[in-house]
Amino acid sequence: MKKIFNLFIIFVLIFFAIAIIGNAESVISTVKYSFQIWINNLFPALFPFFIISELLVNYGFVEILSNLFKPLFNKIFKINSATAFIFFMSLLSGLPSNSKYARQLYLENKIDEHEASKILMFSHFANPLFILGTIGITFLNDKHLGYIVMISHYLGNIIIGLIFRNFHKSNANCNIEHINHKPLGLIMSESITHAIDTLLLVLGVTTTFLVITAIIFNNIDMPIYLKTFISGILEMTQGLKYVSDLNILNKYKAVIITAIISFGGLSVHLQTLSIISDTKIKYLPFLISRIIHSIISSIICYILV
Repeated sequence: MKKIFNLFIIFVLIFFAIAIIGNAESVISTVKYSFQIWINNLFPALFPFFIISELLVNYGFVEILSNLFKPLFNKIFKINSATAFIFFMSLLSGLPSNSKYARQLYLENKIDEHEASKILMFSHFANPLFILGTIGITFLNDKHLGYIVMISHYLGNIIIGLIFRNFHKSNANCNIEHINHKPLGLIMSESITHAIDTLLLVLGVTTTFLVITAIIFNNIDMPIYLKTFISGILEMTQGLKYVSDLNILNKYKAVIITAIISFGGLSVHLQTLSIISDTKIKYLPFLISRIIHSIISSIICYILV
C-alpha cells in the first residue's frame, strides 16, 4: 500500500513539474503575485507581532494574562488559562499565528498537547486590519460590511470554544513565577530568527498553493463560480479576490467571504500542520472546528446583513 502511495505521489509531482514547464509564464507571474501578497500583507501584519510575542513570553506576560483571565478560560472554556495569551495574541496578529503561539507555549511546558490542540480550535482569527482594510474597503467597498464580517468571524470562534468546552477539560493554571535568565540581546536574535523562519514557511506554502491553482485554471476551463469555490478552498486570499469579482449582491459576497476566512483555505491548514509537525499537537480537531466555524460564522453574517 505504501509503495502504491509513493508511486502516486511521484506521478503527481512529475505531472506538476511538466505543467510548470508548460505554463512557465503564468507560474512566474503567480510566484511574483505571491511575493507581493507576502511583502504587502503578510509580513507587515505578522512580523512585528511575532517578535513582540516572543519577548512577552520571555518576560512573563503569559503568567500575567493567565491570572487575569482565569475565570473566563477555566470556567467558561474549561481550559488552562495560560492559553489566554494564544487567544488574544492571535486576535491581534491574525492567522496562522495561533499555531506558532500554541507551539511556543507547548515547547516551554506551559500547556500540554491537549490544551494546545483545543485552543487552536477557537483562536483562528483573521487579522482585524486585513478584514477592515483589504476585505471591507478593497474587496467589498463597504466598511460597514467589513465590520459585520469581523464580528461574525470572531463570534464564530467564541461559539466554537463554547461548543467544545468539554473537549479535553482542563483546570490547570499557570501560577508559577516566571524567571528569565536570557539576556535581551539573545532573546531578540532568537525572536527574529524564529519569526523569519515561520514567515518563510508561510511564503512557501502560499506560493505552492497559488501555483497549483494557476496550473488548474490554465488547463481546465471552468465557470467563475467554480473557480471561486476552488480558490477559496485552496488559498484564501485569491479566493476572496474571486468573490469580489462575482456579479452578486454585496451582502452575499460578505457571507461567502466570512465562510472562506473562517475555514482559512488549505494553504493556512498546511501552514498550521507544518508549524506543529514536530509536536504532539493534533491537527484533526483544528480541521473539524474550521468546517463548523465556517458554517456558524456565515450564518451569523447572513443574519446581521
